[in-house]
Amino acid sequence: MSKIVIIGCGVIGAAIAYELSLIAGLDISVIEKNTLASGSTGAALGVLMGAISQKKKGRAWRFRNTSLKRYQTLIPELEAKTGRSISVNRQGIFKLLFTGDDLEKWQKLQEFRAFEGWHLEIGDRTYVSQHCPHLENDQIIGAVYSPQDGQINPVELTQALVTAATANGVKFHFGVEVQNFTIQSDHERATCQQLTTTIGKIEVEQLIIAAGLGSTPLTQSLQQTIPIRPVLGQAIKLKLDRCLGKPDFQPVITGNDIHLVPLGDQTYWLGATVEFPTARESVADAKLLEKVRQGAIAFCPQLKTATILETWSGKRPRPEGIPAPIIENLSGYSNILLATAHYRNGVLLAPATAIEVAQILTQ
Repeated sequence: MSKIVIIGCGVIGAAIAYELSLIAGLDISVIEKNTLASGSTGAALGVLMGAISQKKKGRAWRFRNTSLKRYQTLIPELEAKTGRSISVNRQGIFKLLFTGDDLEKWQKLQEFRAFEGWHLEIGDRTYVSQHCPHLENDQIIGAVYSPQDGQINPVELTQALVTAATANGVKFHFGVEVQNFTIQSDHERATCQQLTTTIGKIEVEQLIIAAGLGSTPLTQSLQQTIPIRPVLGQAIKLKLDRCLGKPDFQPVITGNDIHLVPLGDQTYWLGATVEFPTARESVADAKLLEKVRQGAIAFCPQLKTATILETWSGKRPRPEGIPAPIIENLSGYSNILLATAHYRNGVLLAPATAIEVAQILTQ
């Protein structure tokens, strides 16, 4: 195996390309029909909810654990190699607990994480007031603080991965579409030998499909249908006349599945909606975005006076009937690997996905 082709250059495809570029002897090409990070990656908030996630076993926790550890080395590695700064919030995630939340569940998670080297703090209403005085709501009973989680700018991360992978010899082709597959079949499994693209033919020894929502039409062309449904998400960029809370403590705030992400300079990202568009209608619902804004104001009243700088939306790939993400060989093929459908955790799970793909290929 030497000629590897990756279809898709969001954060997943870029992370796989970079991780594989660290292995000697591989000829790696990446094909992306749009511009870099133009799909769900470009619309993501980049919140890394790993240790504070309730996942405690199996692949779901293994991937989160692997990604958090890899991010600790990956960010300085990329910054040193590219000379490019990547915006990272290392002040953790502050999750609000409300009346009715199961405090015992969080205490058990705290014990479990401590055993594996991850630190969680659990505090009451006074703890919330001391750390984040801008958070006010009668229903708040406390908070869980995860200092080792955080947030990263998804586009800057993807750009750095592409720059570093390019320096390692990976060839990226943007604005290029796959038109056809040349397949050789035997009695047991088929093999993809060549891609026909808008820039010509590309030889393949191992094909990796990491195209998010674009993975379904690609697999349909290969007579296999991977059911991936678009879930739309909207977010807002806000600006205030002063930073929220304490200037020296600006973690990501999350409450009732609403994320408030500090960006510096008194600006914040706020999101995201979860919308299941119908076959006929896939337009973002402004009312749902306003509901998210009002939900954030309910626990952070200062947001009421914030200026809305911009709003945006993106579609996230959610698999139907199988757990996210899909990382497996395409049924019926010996050299096509799927690494797609990460739903809302693409940025979080990108490093672990890349490591998993590298291990599958080298084994």
